[in-house]
Amino acid sequence: MASGRDDVDTMQTYYRQLLELGASGELAPLLERALAVIVEATGARIAYLELYADRAGEPAFWRAHGAAGDAVAAIRADISRGIIASTLASGELIDTPSAKDDPRFAERGSVRRNEIDAVLCAPVGAPPIGVVYLQGRAGGASFDSRHRECAVLFAQQLALVAERVRGVRAPGDDVDHTADVRRRFISPRLIGRSRALARVLMEAASMAPLDVGVLITGPSGTGKSELARAIHANSRRAGGPFVAVNCAAIPANLVESELFGVERGAHSTATQRTVGKVGAARGGTLFLDEVGELPFDAQAKLLQLLQDRQYYPVGAAQLVTADVRIIAATNVDLRDRVDKQTFRGDLYYRLNVVTIEMPGLADRRDDLPDLAHHLCRDACARHGLPALELPRATLAALADEPWPGQIRELANALEAGAIRAAADGATALRPPHVFPARPIADDEPDYREATRRFQRRFVLDVLTDCDWDLPTAIARLGIARSHLYNLIAAFELKRPRS
Repeated sequence: MASGRDDVDTMQTYYRQLLELGASGELAPLLERALAVIVEATGARIAYLELYADRAGEPAFWRAHGAAGDAVAAIRADISRGIIASTLASGELIDTPSAKDDPRFAERGSVRRNEIDAVLCAPVGAPPIGVVYLQGRAGGASFDSRHRECAVLFAQQLALVAERVRGVRAPGDDVDHTADVRRRFISPRLIGRSRALARVLMEAASMAPLDVGVLITGPSGTGKSELARAIHANSRRAGGPFVAVNCAAIPANLVESELFGVERGAHSTATQRTVGKVGAARGGTLFLDEVGELPFDAQAKLLQLLQDRQYYPVGAAQLVTADVRIIAATNVDLRDRVDKQTFRGDLYYRLNVVTIEMPGLADRRDDLPDLAHHLCRDACARHGLPALELPRATLAALADEPWPGQIRELANALEAGAIRAAADGATALRPPHVFPARPIADDEPDYREATRRFQRRFVLDVLTDCDWDLPTAIARLGIARSHLYNLIAAFELKRPRS
């Protein structure tokens, strides 16, 4: 055990140096060295820390050992947001020898996806304002008591300089990559600030002023219709109508009538003339969502519209000239449909002049906090509910989900969660509101009790380690003498008899 004590003494010496140098403003390099020290002491494959600036729940600072830029983003994608969420919610150290076999975490998306084994996750501060997260050891070994002590010590020392650390940001940390393009491309309903979204907005901004067709691809629920609206709003047709059509929602026998209109008497139900969606969009933009679901016959008439800017309403003998811009969207591979002869190749090439791919949430993880806050506010407003806070633990739990249904699924989950929270009389949207099917242990403490337990244990551990030498404990805790006396009384702590 002596070697373990030596390891801890080394850590204490190092973090005393951290405290002394904290005022220099060079905290970022110090923390990177600190992560290297803890990797050496514990043998962890991944060492990561993050701190939060406020109750809004977005990390203000994060670092990973031996990584920068995109490499840090890759590490953030590989770790378990669910374990981080649990640590933030409980304020307790989490130690699992194998997350993928631990019933608390085995069903978490990131744990399954990355087959995560040993994890140590220590809270920073009480209540927690961040975490120190260690994952994996050589040979699949688990972390032991010495490693737990190292992690807790790191977190304790980090808590003392947290306010300084949270003001330190690396180039690119928490940057709004969309800021420049939004100055020339109005897009308030496309929420986020990630590089992936910035790329989409830049492509859309370059296409919007041109009166050319655009094909938007990407999974269902990613916001393709919102992008189409933004392109219209930034085009010279912005003063005209924006008419959206879901091609998959129209019965096959009514598609041509819906799109191109119908003359009175053209068939038994045509009791009056209708202009159709193309006519309704005159001077503006026609958005054809799920264009891959158009029946083959209707595809021929759409091709004529794109080629000649003319079309025949159903039952009409004369061509009608169209003044409309076509934006189409699909969640299927149209090239594959062409190969299978269920979609016209000539129409595909007409639609595919300019293509913008809308990324899924998996490629927009940095946008999730902004999206969650927006969707939660929107749900509360629509249902006349009081505004709800989104705690860090909830955002971490949301980040841990794969969201195959993309933004639409996220919106539905937050809407249902907001209704449950309101029914409970809650002021914050907690993970159980959003994920009610997840099991909760009967003996799991609530947040306040978990925080109190952590604070009591934290103070007692420091006092014991200092042999109840109060001046030393005060220095370690970084609090006033009167505050320590109040904590000892509140937690009913007593010095053991010799």
